[in-house]
Amino acid sequence: MIILYIIAGIVVLFFSLQFFMVIKMRFKKGKDAPSLSGSAGKLIQSGNKALFYFFSPSCRACYAMTPMMEQLSRKNKNVFKIDISKDMDTARKFGVMGTPSTVVVETGKIKEFLVGAQSESRIKALL
Repeated sequence: MIILYIIAGIVVLFFSLQFFMVIKMRFKKGKDAPSLSGSAGKLIQSGNKALFYFFSPSCRACYAMTPMMEQLSRKNKNVFKIDISKDMDTARKFGVMGTPSTVVVETGKIKEFLVGAQSESRIKALL
């Protein structure tokens, strides 16, 4: 019986952490975008729309989204793919807590902060 309580506790803890992460990310909407360097920083400062896709090589959910985001980043100069294993600083500035995460910045503010795999039609609608 004790093992059942332990398993139930682990399941509840897992879902609670997931729920907390999603809620925390949603509260980032409307906040100022962080200051970045390079072309991404210039795009944010100019007030144009930018889409940031955060992923990691070990993320299973990222496998489906990453090829689609590669195509979009080649076609659009306002789409940025950020591998958090190589650029953790940018992920920290945005407050990314899990991958895949998609952040839309418009007029210097965070307009959308999505956690988890998204469909191609949803991503294109954000652009």
